[in-house]
Amino acid sequence: MKQFSLKDKVAIVTGGTGVLGGALAWGLAQAGAAVGILGRRAAVAQALADQLINAGHSALALTADVLDHASLVLAREQVLEKYGQIDILINAAGGNIGGATVFGDVTFFNMTQAAFENVVALNLTGTLLPTQIFGEVMARQGSGSIINISSMTAQKPLTRVLGYGNAKAAVDNFTKWLAVELAQKHGAGLRVNAIAPGFFIGAQNRDFLLQADGSFSPRGQQIIDHTPLGRFGEPDELVGTAIWLASDASRFVTGIIVAVDGGFSAFSGI
Repeated sequence: MKQFSLKDKVAIVTGGTGVLGGALAWGLAQAGAAVGILGRRAAVAQALADQLINAGHSALALTADVLDHASLVLAREQVLEKYGQIDILINAAGGNIGGATVFGDVTFFNMTQAAFENVVALNLTGTLLPTQIFGEVMARQGSGSIINISSMTAQKPLTRVLGYGNAKAAVDNFTKWLAVELAQKHGAGLRVNAIAPGFFIGAQNRDFLLQADGSFSPRGQQIIDHTPLGRFGEPDELVGTAIWLASDASRFVTGIIVAVDGGFSAFSGI
């Protein structure tokens, strides 16, 4: 199992202060990596870093906005000052924005340009910029693994989430494009892949998927009815795939999007 070890590797998780990003940070640390937890909420990032350190891992809180070039450059310098290298980047920052969701008073025809552009920026540009800044170090090293977080709605467009789905579909395209670009220009040691989670309960979607008593909402029930495993995912169920893609166990894998979705993408509804 040595090929799955991340010992002596340095990882950065953007969106590390979120539910999924936090679970991924824990998983990478437990596999042996030193982890930089990057997010806008400094106190939350520091609290998670402290938890990892207290559990015997190496961690660093990084306060930065994935849409702010200067803050990302500063974060990169903090990581290099402490660890001297960057080996893994997980782009977990992202999410939906109410104004770009076609629901209630928002229709396709009155959705504002600003709302659409904001959600595309958060998910697409917020993946591009960290990859440029942290990936440049990997290019100089000639090695590294970049893992983008996609979504089921990139593959199977869902009602309501127009802007988010468009942005995540672009992330899939970016993943494949960059896999070719880095391998051809910087060597076989650089790989780019993505994970496409199915449906996980988080702060942003809880009210859409669950009732106040914890039972499924009508939309939540629709999703469960189309998920062969019959449940929502647990955050730590992304960890195994992330470790595989980050480690030497997948050293001949690049340019793919791995679904972790309980079978949702395989089910036709019949």
